[in-house]
Amino acid sequence: MSASTRNLWAVPSIERLRLQMQALALLDAILEAEWGYRYFSFNPGWSQSEQMGSMRNGSGDDLFAVFDENGCFLRGFDHESVMSPWASLDRKVWPGVLNGVPSEFEASLREPAFHMEDTTFCIWRRSEDSCWHCGSVVFPDGDDPDGSGWMLSLICGTANDYASFAKDYYELDVRIDAVERVLSHESLSKSLLSAFPTMRTLQQLRICKLNKVSTIKMNWGGWRSSIRRETCRDVD
Repeated sequence: MSASTRNLWAVPSIERLRLQMQALALLDAILEAEWGYRYFSFNPGWSQSEQMGSMRNGSGDDLFAVFDENGCFLRGFDHESVMSPWASLDRKVWPGVLNGVPSEFEASLREPAFHMEDTTFCIWRRSEDSCWHCGSVVFPDGDDPDGSGWMLSLICGTANDYASFAKDYYELDVRIDAVERVLSHESLSKSLLSAFPTMRTLQQLRICKLNKVSTIKMNWGGWRSSIRRETCRDVD
């Protein structure tokens, strides 16, 4: 059974999830030069003490995961789910979804960039916790009423899963062995890059070392108290 709010045991550890989201951001940057058309992004400098991975599909669905010394806070929004605030007249978050979030993650609950009023699912795990948690929710009927199943399956998936995603989203045939090398955090090289169907070069991908793993270095414009856009900088 794949990861979802009803199967949190399938969600990897905080560190494994962080590394996975870094790798997904790098894979997308390899395949797509324009940030605005990418599905996955990762910002190692979301704040002085936070890193943030995100997923956006351009159709209104998104996911944000904040990593810091307290653990990980993750919220998602599936605009077509039956638990979407837009599916009800009062436009309120489904009862229980945001209940029980520890005080350590209070700043994320107040972050305007995450538009928490549109949340359909939320999970968290403190550094000292042995498992992931979510609020006490009475789910409506359906296989994936909050959208957590399909969204978490993407960020928790295998090389095969990403290759299938790339075929569908980017219309590109990606070698599974090449994806596996990136997911295992092999340092990006000309040889590895050549295994992908891309015209991008190492010089076009600004790579930084973060905790001894390769990741995409992002800059953010705008202002902290509102929506922030992220851009992948080319080498000067």
